[in-house]
Amino acid sequence: MKHILVVSQYFHPENFRINDIASEWVKRGYKVTVLTGIPNYPQGEYYEGYSKTERRHEKWNGMEIIRLPIEPRKKGSIGLIRNYLSFVYAGRKWVKKTDLTTDFVFTFEVSPMTQALVGVWFARKNKIPHILYVTDLWPENVEIITGIHNKLFLGAIQKMVDYIYKRSSKILTCSNSFISPIKKRNIPPERIEFWPQYAEEFYHPTERISISEIPADGVFNLVFAGNIGYAQGLGILPKAAEKLKSANILVRFNIIGDGRYKEKLEEEIKDRKVKEYFNFIDRKPAEQIPPYLAAADALLITLSKSEVFSITIPAKTQSCLACGRPILVSADGEVQEIIKNAQAGLASAAEDVDGLVENIKTLSLMPKSECERLGHNALSYSKEHFNKEKLLNRLDEIFIKENLNVKS
Repeated sequence: MKHILVVSQYFHPENFRINDIASEWVKRGYKVTVLTGIPNYPQGEYYEGYSKTERRHEKWNGMEIIRLPIEPRKKGSIGLIRNYLSFVYAGRKWVKKTDLTTDFVFTFEVSPMTQALVGVWFARKNKIPHILYVTDLWPENVEIITGIHNKLFLGAIQKMVDYIYKRSSKILTCSNSFISPIKKRNIPPERIEFWPQYAEEFYHPTERISISEIPADGVFNLVFAGNIGYAQGLGILPKAAEKLKSANILVRFNIIGDGRYKEKLEEEIKDRKVKEYFNFIDRKPAEQIPPYLAAADALLITLSKSEVFSITIPAKTQSCLACGRPILVSADGEVQEIIKNAQAGLASAAEDVDGLVENIKTLSLMPKSECERLGHNALSYSKEHFNKEKLLNRLDEIFIKENLNVKS
């Protein structure tokens, strides 16, 4: 039985795709140990029942979870940096002291990339392969996440990223567009591979049922589910609502989740006097989300305008496609191309308020048969391009090859 150490600063009960990947490895016969932090994403405070002394070791879905005593994210850049560095500091101490041995290390890199240092150190100590899964491209998006533009700080991040890439035996990317900038760091192309995310099995077309939190009152319902952060570009919605209001068109933006931008978003809604266009719903476990998506007339994917985000495929893309609903995109680049190629909805550029408003008008007036066609196309594209079984089989092949490379 091969043993995998998963390094991921975020893990169950936080909603990230690594939860499902690790669970599937257990089903496939791997032994899995997860090194993670104390859950506090996205609200920035420890989840109830967790602390630096409580539930530091857990068993879940057949795997062991080890929680490092990290600082919560809080609000603002300083809290975020403390959160990032605390994982590295605690992880370094853990690597030095632990007698755990495994066959592989798999680092699930959503920001911060700093967490991958712990995976690299453990792999070097035990002379085993380190497989890095890049879902956020660093250092390109550090300025966006932290709001820090200091050249000395960013230069140090550049060196750290090079250090991690050069000491990773295999680098997987969630976006095809990530491959080129990684190759430019003198990483051999054969060590980089596109491995897109898939949607968990609970994301599937669901019968449209009445949900009290989303009124079925004839108003066109758009649903966004996920982190309410600065990267998501949700600031476009109050502006769009203002234009729709002036045109006497009522729609409802149903926002499910929490995050660092939520308070600011609520202020903008109030300032623009468009409160009737918004319905905020508390964060839900991922497996409870599909009925909310089924209650939508269309699903929202939004991103801020940025070179980095234009080459990023947000994880919710696969979730939305798998649920077979029409999709409305306000983002640049790769995610826009996916929805267009799938013929699963309408897309406009990031921060293009007029484009988003026109697409909302078009979708809201679209015949039911045409909306159903878009949803059917979304599901078909999901099954063809983001097939869970094929993607996990490919990971098995990579593990075998990397294990042989180390032995040779």
